[in-house]
Amino acid sequence: MKTEYTKNRIEIWGGLECSLNRVDDTYMDQLVLSGHYTRGSEDIKRFADLGIKALRYPILWEKHAAQKDTIIDWSYSEARLNELNQAGIEPIAGLVHHGSGPIYADFFDGSFAEGLGEYAGKVAAQFPWITYYTPVNEPLTTARFCGLYGHWYPHKANTLDFLKILLAECKGTVLAMQAIRKVNPNAKLVQTEDIGKTQSSHKLRHQADFENKRRWLSFDILAGKINKNHSLWGYLTGEGLTEEDFQFFAENPCPPDIMGVNHYVTSERYIDEKIEKFPAHTIGGNGIDVYADVEAVRVGKNEGPEVLFKEVWERFHLPIAITEVHLHCTREEQLRWFNYIWTAVNKLKDEGADIRAVTAWALLGSFDWCSLLTKPVGIYEPGLFDVRALAEPRPTALTKLVKSLAEGTEFTHPVFKEDGWWKRSCAVTYHLDEIDITSPPKRKPQGNPLIIIGKTGTLGSAFSRLCELRGIHHILLGRQEVDISDVADIERMVKHHNPWAIVNTAGYSKIDEAEKAVEDCFMVNSVAPKFLSTVCRKYGIQFVTYSSDLVFDGKKNNPYLESDFVSPLNIYGQSKAMAEENVLKNDPNALIIRTGAFFGPWDRCNFVHDALKSFSNEQAFAAPKDVTVSPTYVPDLVHTTLDLLIDEANGIWNISNKGSISWAMLAYEVANRSGYNPKHFRAVTLPEMNFLASRPTYSVLTTEKGFELPNLDNALDRFFREQEMIIM
Repeated sequence: MKTEYTKNRIEIWGGLECSLNRVDDTYMDQLVLSGHYTRGSEDIKRFADLGIKALRYPILWEKHAAQKDTIIDWSYSEARLNELNQAGIEPIAGLVHHGSGPIYADFFDGSFAEGLGEYAGKVAAQFPWITYYTPVNEPLTTARFCGLYGHWYPHKANTLDFLKILLAECKGTVLAMQAIRKVNPNAKLVQTEDIGKTQSSHKLRHQADFENKRRWLSFDILAGKINKNHSLWGYLTGEGLTEEDFQFFAENPCPPDIMGVNHYVTSERYIDEKIEKFPAHTIGGNGIDVYADVEAVRVGKNEGPEVLFKEVWERFHLPIAITEVHLHCTREEQLRWFNYIWTAVNKLKDEGADIRAVTAWALLGSFDWCSLLTKPVGIYEPGLFDVRALAEPRPTALTKLVKSLAEGTEFTHPVFKEDGWWKRSCAVTYHLDEIDITSPPKRKPQGNPLIIIGKTGTLGSAFSRLCELRGIHHILLGRQEVDISDVADIERMVKHHNPWAIVNTAGYSKIDEAEKAVEDCFMVNSVAPKFLSTVCRKYGIQFVTYSSDLVFDGKKNNPYLESDFVSPLNIYGQSKAMAEENVLKNDPNALIIRTGAFFGPWDRCNFVHDALKSFSNEQAFAAPKDVTVSPTYVPDLVHTTLDLLIDEANGIWNISNKGSISWAMLAYEVANRSGYNPKHFRAVTLPEMNFLASRPTYSVLTTEKGFELPNLDNALDRFFREQEMIIM
């Protein structure tokens, strides 16, 4: 999409996931986890390079005034805010982000609201030039998690406490803006909220109607619109609130200056009383009705952001900013989602709505939202930058998209041509009788393809399967379609298909036979990748190929990094080491993935399957107990490769599932998880295996570049859950 930059053009803003929420007596600080407090200045420079006009930036109450009556040290925030000012980026100050305030604040005795007002006055006095504020992020969502569902402190789970918490947050917002405006009368309130909508079966329309009215509560409370004429008055008073509870807001209305609208794929819900159609974890109710609550997209009932944003505009007629745009998914889907939102708001603006900005959320990613921040599980979601690298945050493909939109220039990528998963037939998980879910006709693949070399191999077929799942146009080629030992034939193939990238999964993988078939091994593993990289560089095509943990000799005895010296012990390892050198010499932009021996659910040519087959058939089986490796789960390997490819990563990357294990212990793990008796299995030493090719006794991989796969236990769990093979 090409957009001309004009004075009235929708701006691009940025935002940091900065939740400092409390669970019991423990606080989880997203900015500590992301490393921003350590890299502050460098991060601000990265954000400025994106071309964003404003940044949702935290000046958190819990962080600055963790103890009551403390003398606040503003030095860190002052330095970062000055850097933003110098970079021409407008800060939108967040004071409480998905939190309940410091440990001395209480939602129920007035200390939260009054304390936030007092703290906001101190922030304004320290930074009188700040104009835009979000005193409390998503008060309705936070109140639900704190008071209705019991996820966060104070862990209440009833409607009255939920409503009291919401009132405290809204009163705190009003008092905060009053204190701020005493210092800066021109200060503006950017009030954020998730505006998710609920669809339902016919029987549950009353519940959906109620929830769709409730989603506006925080905005209506702030504007002083809650009175006897409000559609939810009966609900509010019926739960125990009184007219006096809303008198403060009627006397001190504080409507948003900018409606901060947050929307996620999961924001739209669908409820249905036919619980037999849905899994047990989706079943809940309202105390009277029992029903399933699922994502609307999973039943094909989602209306989409264009409809929801239009509802916000038609109800309030206030300026709108989309204050969070983020998707926890594969890289191309993150790109598609941002573009989807961008397209929707531009269409709405063309129709006359006052749309100010779209916010690239979670610039540094976020941690453990899969557990709703209730416990540390170690799941990280990259944003525009991936912070897991040891050196510095790594830009993802999102940075190029956001920078292009901020500058008003065109961003193109072949993966843009396909619909996001939420618009494809794969999104529908639950088919409902009253809804005619007809799979749309399969579209002709759009844009330039991704070429996958290695049609008959384990990795090539896995790539094809997962590209299909991810909606990535691809072509799988084998020996009959292209001779990768012939540069001219590679060029012919490239000119015919015009690919944007080539993934080489072909390889000579018989480690012991390679000791005798040296020429064949080097031709396939070393020369062919060299030829492919040469052609790719000539035509400006991205290229990725695979290397092995067997480029190392095992003498290090702790996990190998990308920068470690290679010293292979056998012909196979030498061929891979030579390929690394040849490819990077020919094409410095090429991507080389080093990995351990892999296993997957869709093939039978791997150690895990061999062990499983032997145990099930009670056959003799042996594996070395003195060789330690880091096996790799094929789906994880493929997904990671595709993300890195779309990010235009280059160089050598060590990619394997976290953890280490001996081959013998891996066999025992397979036996334990499958329930078979390993009575015919022998754990032996490496010399007892009588391998022709020498092998390192230690070849565990780790990375200094930060793109880690899930741990081996997790991978094995998924293997046994996902495998589709028939045990012979």
